Amino acid sequence: MAFLSSRRRRPRLAPELDDQALGRLLKSLVATTRTGTIATTDLCVAQISRLMDENPGDWDRHTHRMTVLADYLRASHLPQSWAKREPHNASALVLHAGTLLARGRAQGGLDDRAEVTRCCLRAAELAPEDPTPWVVLLGAARLERWDQSQVFGLWNEVLARDRWNREAYLNMLGYLTPEEGGSRVQVLEFVDALAARMPANAPCAATELTAQVLQYQSVLARGGVEALVAGNHWGQREATQALDRAVRTWARPEFFHHATALADLNLLAYALMAADRRHEAHPVFEALGGTVTVWPWRTGGDPLAEFEQARRRAAAGL
Repeated sequence: MAFLSSRRRRPRLAPELDDQALGRLLKSLVATTRTGTIATTDLCVAQISRLMDENPGDWDRHTHRMTVLADYLRASHLPQSWAKREPHNASALVLHAGTLLARGRAQGGLDDRAEVTRCCLRAAELAPEDPTPWVVLLGAARLERWDQSQVFGLWNEVLARDRWNREAYLNMLGYLTPEEGGSRVQVLEFVDALAARMPANAPCAATELTAQVLQYQSVLARGGVEALVAGNHWGQREATQALDRAVRTWARPEFFHHATALADLNLLAYALMAADRRHEAHPVFEALGGTVTVWPWRTGGDPLAEFEQARRRAAAGL
């Protein structure tokens, strides 16, 4: 994981994070979403296919690229067209299902659950070693509130192919929260079980801190007096320990190698500022170099403005 230069840069939203090849592809796809011409569609399909065929076996990066592309193309005709033209291409099927899922998340429910399921199961048949069909299906199951036995079954299918798949763990965490039908006890048990066996620099390393940020933000969302004292959350033992473990290592050069490391550093910077640990947040902002993720910063308003304000406060607190 090569972090960006510590030179101060203007904040920018970059869903690709530091994946330069993915970033170039996203820029080239703008023409397709605007024109929709056959020639341009063919070109972009070829570019997507080529990128998804890179780094075979690197399921962490493959999942990141598929997730970003699905969200980016959720309003485009391109994934569906590709899946229809190449019904035996696993990547085409997963991307189509992923865009349906991304669209469903934006509107609060799937338009065509059967199509998502069909595409994912067919892709799993075509590429049995690929976890991404199961990742998308797990996301759909979470969105549609499937029974826990079904959801855990899908989660196990992902883990059988990619033991520390970040997207799978975060989906399970969200599914188990009280806001989505689980309970705080289930979240704690899930996080504790993961921490007992997970490598410190695994792609899913941010699961524990994500759980703490979600709990903190749920208190903020209640408003009133509870929101005013929400910062007290970071004085609790579990929250303090999660932050302490992360701050010791995450921002070190080359500690993280997974594709979404910069997203985890955004989470850490946010949590440190929420806990008023500004001097520890400053080197994390330096490592980020201005790359901003929408979550968790959007909770306070515009994510770019929130990030920049927090970065300035961290620098001033030195």
